[in-house]
Amino acid sequence: MNSSNPTLSPAVFANEASTGKETMTLQGAINKSAILLGLLLLSAFFVWQKATVNPAAAMPWMIGGLIAGLVLSLVTCFKHVWSPVTAPLYALAEGLVLGAVSAFYEAQFNGIVFQAVLLTSGTLMGMLALYTMRIIQPTRKFMLGVMAATGGIALTYLIGIVLSFFGVNMSFLYGNGLFGIGFSIVVVIVAALNLIMDFATIEQGVQSRAPKYMEWYAAFGLLVTLIWLYLEILRLLSKFAGRRN
Repeated sequence: MNSSNPTLSPAVFANEASTGKETMTLQGAINKSAILLGLLLLSAFFVWQKATVNPAAAMPWMIGGLIAGLVLSLVTCFKHVWSPVTAPLYALAEGLVLGAVSAFYEAQFNGIVFQAVLLTSGTLMGMLALYTMRIIQPTRKFMLGVMAATGGIALTYLIGIVLSFFGVNMSFLYGNGLFGIGFSIVVVIVAALNLIMDFATIEQGVQSRAPKYMEWYAAFGLLVTLIWLYLEILRLLSKFAGRRN
């Protein structure tokens, strides 16, 4: 069983030998996830308030959050034992980004952020229910399919970024046309399926009796997927709103 989220690969937990002291628990991972989510929302609200008054004032916070988030994510991935410190800092940094991005979208489409938050929360609960009841099981074929789809999406985004440097705009993909909306729907579905893989990998970490600090690392990995899911839902809703305007 594997996760297409590189931060939550089962190999990560398997390679972490137990210290012989406290080990990772499911409840512990849930608690840590709630803490990280709370920190993210706290910093997001801080920047949101600034952006609604003066959008330009939010830009330095967003750029700082982007840089800090990238650095902290890399450090966390390579130094799992530091995750009790780096994971909360990562959540705060990403909150700065999400707060600014959300405020910019809200300024264009009133009410879109509330819808995105509601849909993200509902998707999380729905995927958790489907996994808990074993309606969707992360079999090997399922795993390979999600990994291939996630890799394809990442490659598409990378190509889009590279082409933009040469003045090529993939508006047909990112615009609010039928093809662009269809692409966003596919991305949202793939992001949601990544949650199933994350749940399974966390469970495997508990079963393998990973060290206690891996609860923070597991929460960090889950937060990465949730951030991606939220941003993709926000993008999808903006496309629908753009077609109505």
